[in-house]
Amino acid sequence: MFIVTLLADPKAANLAQVTLDSLHGAWVGREARWLNPGVAAEFAIEAIPANRWEVWEGLQGLGVDLVVQPAEGRRKKMLLADMDSTMIQQECIDELADVAGVGAKVAAITARAMNGELDFEGALTERLGLLTGLSAEVIDRVIAERLSFMPGGHDLLRTMKANGAYCALVSGGFTAFTGHVAEVLGFDENRANILGIEDGKLTGVPVRPILGREAKVQALEEISARLGIAHSEVMAVGDGANDLGMLHLAGAGVALHAKPSVAAQCDIRINHGDLSALLYIQGYAVEDFA
Repeated sequence: MFIVTLLADPKAANLAQVTLDSLHGAWVGREARWLNPGVAAEFAIEAIPANRWEVWEGLQGLGVDLVVQPAEGRRKKMLLADMDSTMIQQECIDELADVAGVGAKVAAITARAMNGELDFEGALTERLGLLTGLSAEVIDRVIAERLSFMPGGHDLLRTMKANGAYCALVSGGFTAFTGHVAEVLGFDENRANILGIEDGKLTGVPVRPILGREAKVQALEEISARLGIAHSEVMAVGDGANDLGMLHLAGAGVALHAKPSVAAQCDIRINHGDLSALLYIQGYAVEDFA
């Protein structure tokens, strides 16, 4: 048995009854139910339809996401999340660079790295080099003035934790930011790179080892082993090429507002919904949110 979930941006709430009825009828689904009127609905089917991705493409034009996944085991016991452009709406290194006056140059490197066009470690080293000498006080300024949380994140963490899940934040960014984000959202632990600071200024040199794609996979393996759960019981979410390893290893790998080259390699693609979509695809209705 498989579950079909239709999702819209909660701010738009534009998932229409006719859209649900049309797909439900075409795919001969079992009884449909609204998880949140106008935002999320689901129904069960016997097998994955051959035209799944053609339908997915058509729904994109309506501002609707489509997820098809096995019914068994879809409610997960662990969340492993990327930070930049996933749990928060910014790339922290880009914000530091903007303050330093090299924002455009660093942002261009970030975009290429997240799209898989550049080696992550090399791209990180190059970007940090452009921040050499920047006052470390800027970190607190960026946190206070520039960071905003991705909608749905608080609901996601509170609800999964209330239902016994373990939540870990694993970022190719920096602990100076993951510590703050983890504390505010309620993550059980966080892992990231360390910003080199001497005499109150950024050294511009990465502190090794650099946490990249393989470190995220390692985090999934280590934490799930420690908890005594299978990889299939993990939901991972991210948007960049360095997230693909953990997205593929997890039982549910969610490409959230991801780069096209990244989303194309994932079966769960959320382009319109927010982080609350990760609850809906696990079968939580809005009234179940903690």
